[in-house]
Amino acid sequence: MTRHSSLSSTPCGSLKGTFKVPGDKSISHRSLMFGALAVGETRVFGMLEGEDVLATAKAMAALGATIHRDDDGVWHVEGRGIGGLCEPEDVLDMGNSGTSARLLMGILGSHPITTFMTGDASLRKRPMGRVADPLAEMGAQVSCRSGQRLPLMVRGATTPMPIRYKLPMASAQVKSCILLAGLNTPGETTVIETEHTRDHTELMLRHFGAEVRVVQTKEGRETTIVGQPELVAADVLVPSDPSSAAFPTVAALINPGSELRLPGIGMNPHRNGIYITLKEMGADITLENERTEAGEPVADLLIRASKLKGITVPAERAPSMIDEYPVLAVAAAFAEGKTVMHGLGELRVKESDRLSAVANGLKACGVTCEEGEDFLIVEGNGDAPLGGGTITTHFDHRIAMSFLVLGMAARQKVTVLDAEAIDTSFPGFATLMNSLGAGIS
Repeated sequence: MTRHSSLSSTPCGSLKGTFKVPGDKSISHRSLMFGALAVGETRVFGMLEGEDVLATAKAMAALGATIHRDDDGVWHVEGRGIGGLCEPEDVLDMGNSGTSARLLMGILGSHPITTFMTGDASLRKRPMGRVADPLAEMGAQVSCRSGQRLPLMVRGATTPMPIRYKLPMASAQVKSCILLAGLNTPGETTVIETEHTRDHTELMLRHFGAEVRVVQTKEGRETTIVGQPELVAADVLVPSDPSSAAFPTVAALINPGSELRLPGIGMNPHRNGIYITLKEMGADITLENERTEAGEPVADLLIRASKLKGITVPAERAPSMIDEYPVLAVAAAFAEGKTVMHGLGELRVKESDRLSAVANGLKACGVTCEEGEDFLIVEGNGDAPLGGGTITTHFDHRIAMSFLVLGMAARQKVTVLDAEAIDTSFPGFATLMNSLGAGIS
């Protein structure tokens, strides 16, 4: 792994070529977790080997699964079966991964073992009460430090109780946590959401043989899992990550003359809000060879440089693109007119306060913007912004990559600090972008 104290991105010409984006982070996490809970050996093809996913692999091995990577890059997971995880000998370090921590808390909540969990400085600031509260209703004990943050202890319920839980916020992580706790709970556990969130957990649980029902009611979208199934090992072909693909996509759109092909991108309808939004802004994005792999919709993307225009992005779209707003804000900086983004409150509790980090970075690069409690307004004039800023990333991978993309088409180079955070989700980002014509050093 290469470490950088900072990276600079200089204005470049057109970007051209075919770009294989790393595997989807959300699906990579789940393939390891569900493989560890299944009976038999699961093979995972195309898994993201970033720091976040490797933290999940290490944790599941500490809980008793046998996990190894072969010489062809295929990961093998020998599972323990539902309820078969063992108490780890040491503290589980989840690194920077909120997904790892919250989903694993759900799994542990219905195993009668005691587990201690921590993470890096960024993860230790993120709220865990949103998952601790429903787990307590199911009988688990979760003891956090002040502010309901890591480090924490999970003492799983000896006799877990199924619950019917209405999400107080749109969060796929909270929904998944409860469903995963329901795996080792007798009876039926139901989660109700008023806003649809990504459904990777539901799709993959079915892939492994669980019974998951989804119905629309007056209360909202109800997802029910039937407890104590026997999950059966199943191979997983991980699609390329649509969140990671957003960075080369925007880079191609804002650099005149660019044309990129991104094969095998996951196009889950609960994750593709960024591509819908960019098309509304005038982006030339074509989906080719649409297909289904391991229950997930996949397509090859063809992206050509485009003149973008400002639009208003509705708040109800936020759950389908919450991680992509930083790079959308970069696209908006090159657009003609005002781009208004609503429903961004969740950005304040990500790896950093992403809303403030984006606004401050844009201002440092000469872009006019207005930050509200849960909105961001970016004003573009259709030309390249000045650039020239030095960006404080707060060790946030998406902030780092977003402003490296801005630097590729700005008038002056952009420098990002603590760029090693990129390795959590997109190892080799700079090298791959440079192979297409970028100037990151």
